[in-house]
Order: sequence, then structure tokens, then C-alpha cells
Amino acid sequence: MKLKFLIFVMALAAMGPAREAPPPSPAEAAPSVPMSPEDLPAAAAPEPARPELVEYAAGEVAPDDFLWKARPVVVFAETPDDPAFREQMQALRSRPDMLVERDVVVIADADPAANSAWRRQLHPRGFSLVIMDKDGQVKLRKPLPWDVREISRAIDKFPLRRQEIGRAGVTP
Repeated sequence: MKLKFLIFVMALAAMGPAREAPPPSPAEAAPSVPMSPEDLPAAAAPEPARPELVEYAAGEVAPDDFLWKARPVVVFAETPDDPAFREQMQALRSRPDMLVERDVVVIADADPAANSAWRRQLHPRGFSLVIMDKDGQVKLRKPLPWDVREISRAIDKFPLRRQEIGRAGVTP
């Protein structure tokens, strides 16, 4: 019984004194010397612009352009008016932050007559969503539109992405 009481008292003492004093007012905390822009807190500085999701037409770029740099998400269709193509492109544009965070670039190919390098390499039929990794390998093929959340979850399961996540908090 005495041991439990002793442990309780030690834990209570370890918490430190009670903080009953109110926080200082802004007038008390303000410095008497004018501050330069470098001295302003980070919250007062303007927030940098968030990177935008990069979209390319299939004829503008080749698959090798993104090797070890980005993850291509290729959206194929027979025509730009394909409802599945429109739905997929709208979904990708609706939540770009999740894709930008995963180094995704979107390649849109809705012209089979152009016979782009993407079509020659990936051989789509009708509407097709192809997700590739930075090493150039095809990781997923889907015949129906996918939500950005589903795409992001699938990318997070890729081995290269798992390595990136593991290194995210480590400084060189």
C-alpha cells in the first residue's frame, strides 16, 4: 500500500508545477525592436504555391522521359468524348495534391490514329487506365475509371514507393 502511494506521489511530482498563470498578452510578447522580414515567423510568410498535376498529350512525351523521375498514369480511349475517359480525367484533376505527392504525371491518349509510343508499348483496347512505376514497369491496368484515392493507395503499395516513404524522414 505504501509502495503504491509512493509511486503515485513520484508520478505526480514528475508532472511539474501547475500552470495557473494565463499566457502573456500580445503586447507583453511584442519585441521593442522592429523586426526585419527574415525575423518574421514562418506563419506570417506567404505560403509557397503547391505544385500542380502535370498532364501531357501522348504525342508530346515518350515513356523513357519519365524513367526514374515520375510515375506515369496513362489514360487511353478511342475518342476524347468517351464517358469513361472524361470521368477519369475529371477524377484525376479533382484531387491533384495526392498525385503530386506521389510524383505522378498524367498522360492522356485519346487518338488511336496517332499511334503514339505509349500505344505501341502498352497495347490498350478501348478505355484503359495504366499505372506505371518510376522504373518503367506497368504495375496496374484497369478497364474502368478509378478514383484518385484508389490510385494513391495502389501506388503506396509499390516497392519503390514504400522505399520512398521509408526514407521520407531521413536527412542525408
